[in-house]
Amino acid sequence: MAFHEEYKAQILSKSNLPEHVAIIMDGNGRWARSRGLPRTVGHEHGVKAVKKIVQAAGDINLPLLTLYTFSTENWKRPKSEVSAIMKLLYKTTRRELNELLENNVRLITTGDIEALAPSRRDILKDAIARTANNTGLTLNLALNYSGRLEILRAVRNIVKDVAQNKVKADDIDDAVFTRYLQTNGLPDPDLLIRTSGERRISNFLLWQMAYTEIFVTDVLWPDFDEDDFFRAIIDFQGRERRFGKIKTTGSSKGS
Repeated sequence: MAFHEEYKAQILSKSNLPEHVAIIMDGNGRWARSRGLPRTVGHEHGVKAVKKIVQAAGDINLPLLTLYTFSTENWKRPKSEVSAIMKLLYKTTRRELNELLENNVRLITTGDIEALAPSRRDILKDAIARTANNTGLTLNLALNYSGRLEILRAVRNIVKDVAQNKVKADDIDDAVFTRYLQTNGLPDPDLLIRTSGERRISNFLLWQMAYTEIFVTDVLWPDFDEDDFFRAIIDFQGRERRFGKIKTTGSSKGS
């Protein structure tokens, strides 16, 4: 039985909706293997889950949703699987573009998409350009992304700018460093959802997730639906975020 309308109403009745939700979409291969199917079929069903969650995010007026779509480490997978994922990315972007436009979704990417094959890169750039003026949900695809590499590149660029007197070393603080990241201009994730029961962050938004709330579910990504998504949001809304401080009223918890 689906409860998402009830969950949606519960979420919207509260004021502490997260501004940015990030998801590590894990379990496509295990989902397929448990059914005796090729891993590529799991990825295809994973795309169906993406569509559901993007719609659900829009339904609750979530400002920003980041999906860990393809990491730099994923290139180490079998060539046939990588090729299938890239073809699926191309087909999905082309097929869903009109729906993104109709639903006022703005598409952006984080990561090195210049390393993708021209056809894959160009379809993404076209979708990004055509949805740039949309004012609803921002859908951020982390593509060919590495948290460590992002930080290393930021450090290299800061070193260059210090050497060229564009920035003073003594002025480098959190705000300055953040401007050198690929996510510059985006808020840090309030909530990270990881499917399939894995309890690690897998080189994802390492700097940005310093104070992110983490929600882990055993549900494999292809089975993850609106109810699962809304339950994670409700769980987040029930947490107290102290950012290193202690609770000062009503309870001594966290002291």
